[in-house]
Amino acid sequence: MDLVARVQAICLKPKEEWLKIKAEPATVSGLFATYAMILAAIPAAGQFIGFGLIGRSYPFIGLVRMNLGTSLLRAIFSYVFSLVTLYVFALIINALAPSFASAPNQINALKLAVYSMTPGWVAGIFYVIPALGVLAMLGSLYGLYILYLGFAAPMMETPKEKVLGYLIVSIVAVAVLTVVVALILGAIFTVGGVYRPF
Repeated sequence: MDLVARVQAICLKPKEEWLKIKAEPATVSGLFATYAMILAAIPAAGQFIGFGLIGRSYPFIGLVRMNLGTSLLRAIFSYVFSLVTLYVFALIINALAPSFASAPNQINALKLAVYSMTPGWVAGIFYVIPALGVLAMLGSLYGLYILYLGFAAPMMETPKEKVLGYLIVSIVAVAVLTVVVALILGAIFTVGGVYRPF
């Protein structure tokens, strides 16, 4: 699989690309090693550069930057947690399949999770400039549309009338996972001990 071509296709022509993805043989290790682990490094690296090297300017405070050691540690934690979240998300998609008259298939569930996260990972480059971090979130929102198209493909053999319900429950699940991860990272890296003004 050509990584760049796949990223372009899933972002620009997702409906057609899901049909190709569905027909492709895949493994958990293959999806992680050749795709997810590479792309998930983009937002982690962007956050390290943005928060540790560039910093962010706040009114009445000035430029605030995370110290480099903590910034690197936070990037590593963020990277690992994003991959764990991805795998748990795929497990949830697969576990929900019977509730929506769909065919459980762990590989297809992982394909849904992995490829729907592509725009958020790619947009993670905007974390290099912390003020543009909101653009990374917009990339993740586009990923929800790609997830919908994946359900409709149908990657999990979901009947058309069940696609929207399956999508909504899956979105709630990933939102809860994301909040939990954010709370854990926030608890580990409290603002008071992490940032320093320059």
